[in-house]
Amino acid sequence: MKRATLLENGLVVDGTGAPALAGDVLLLGERIAAVGPGLRGRLPDGLSLADVDVHDCNGLAITPGFIDVHTHDDAIVLNAPGMFPKLSQGVTTVVTGNCGLSVAPYVVQEPLPPLTLLGNSFNYPSVAAYSDAVRDAQPAVNVAPLIGHTTLRFACMDDLTRAASADELGAMCMLLEQCMVDGALGLSSGLFYAEAMAAPAAEVTQLARVVARHGGVYATHMRSEMAAILQAMHEASDTAFAAGVPLIISHHKCAGPTNWGRTRETLPLIESLALRQDIAMDVYPYVAGSTVLREDLVDEVIDVMVSWSAPHPEMTGRMLASIAAEWGTTQREACLRLKPGGACYFQMREDDVQRVISHPLSMIGSDGLPHDKHPHPRLWGAFPRVLARYWREQGLFSMEQAVYKMTGLSARNFRLRERGQLQPGWLADITVFDPVRIRDAATYEQPLAQSEGVAMVFVNGTLSFDKGRATPHRAGRLLRRELGSDSNSASGRTPRPSPST
Repeated sequence: MKRATLLENGLVVDGTGAPALAGDVLLLGERIAAVGPGLRGRLPDGLSLADVDVHDCNGLAITPGFIDVHTHDDAIVLNAPGMFPKLSQGVTTVVTGNCGLSVAPYVVQEPLPPLTLLGNSFNYPSVAAYSDAVRDAQPAVNVAPLIGHTTLRFACMDDLTRAASADELGAMCMLLEQCMVDGALGLSSGLFYAEAMAAPAAEVTQLARVVARHGGVYATHMRSEMAAILQAMHEASDTAFAAGVPLIISHHKCAGPTNWGRTRETLPLIESLALRQDIAMDVYPYVAGSTVLREDLVDEVIDVMVSWSAPHPEMTGRMLASIAAEWGTTQREACLRLKPGGACYFQMREDDVQRVISHPLSMIGSDGLPHDKHPHPRLWGAFPRVLARYWREQGLFSMEQAVYKMTGLSARNFRLRERGQLQPGWLADITVFDPVRIRDAATYEQPLAQSEGVAMVFVNGTLSFDKGRATPHRAGRLLRRELGSDSNSASGRTPRPSPST
């Protein structure tokens, strides 16, 4: 008989957005066996209470494990498989390969920017090889891979300042085809970055058509999130529509002071596009973004904090304005001297963040960069912050809706079968937290602080986090897109939430 776990007397939040109910959740092996009240007295035949690990969850919420839909965790799940920054937030699955950057399918000894955002582990010529590495590392969380358009360009082109030739595009399509056969979730692009900026929409559309044949998705860091954001949104939606794939807009924001307030334009546009195609977006709960140091993002107006610098590591964690003043230069000149490096750019406004995070089509993603020496606090705190700041303190949505944005909606949009909801027979990715105490502790000054209020985390039925610490048991796995099973819905089409969610 498989070992069973009973989580009893909790507030069951099932991941659908439905009202929470007092009750229990029974786990049997790696799956959920039952959900409901009084399960102690209704154990399955052949199972006695002596065979059950019982946890009293009085005062705690029992939810599906959180799904971080926007990560750059491709390499860190192999190099630091304990994944404590995510596990301690209640995250049980990370979607990798975002913004056009994935570690597979590409082999190179010395990766160039922006691939260096993922570290130096580019040893995987295929998703199958990466899957083997995940199996061998046994990370504490599940890994769901996207394939990066920029990575495909690096693998198949010798000059990334132009569009791909017909032969090069054909080679990229062949690589992507095999990745999809091996179970990748879909394609991501990062047209904002110089290494993909020269790619015309037709290049991305052709690759997205490969994804469409396999029932995958297309996620994009659009060409612009600043003045040209509406044009970029139309390009992204037209690309996905022409290819016949669902579109996910990565970390939706209106960046830069001249762009603040324009979510009043972008969100209605997304709603209108959603009438013709499947579309969703992810968002992180902060007003600062984080990426490589780029002088074009330094406008001498917004604050910029250096997260790492190869030539000047002593400046890590410092504000760019302070460094420039110390050096007697402009901020852009200081930025050039600090490169290569990374930074946090305080380029959004709070009311825009609130409008996006409360929108019914938005999911939660951290977009954390795990290899930064002084990372953005979202790496350690994004999910508890949503619950503490935007549900409990500001009341932008209910707790059930917050959990839905982190679980059920995410699983549906990314076609993660039998995850994201507390359903009998589904896989037992479970997070238990204290609704009163949960909060993020990581700050821009102290970004490595562990969040509070997460009581237990189960990954595939295994207790992996308990009483503030990781257990010795890691049970994550690579999640493959299953042919013929591209969503949790019976039809295979992503259900759109009602405007009330």
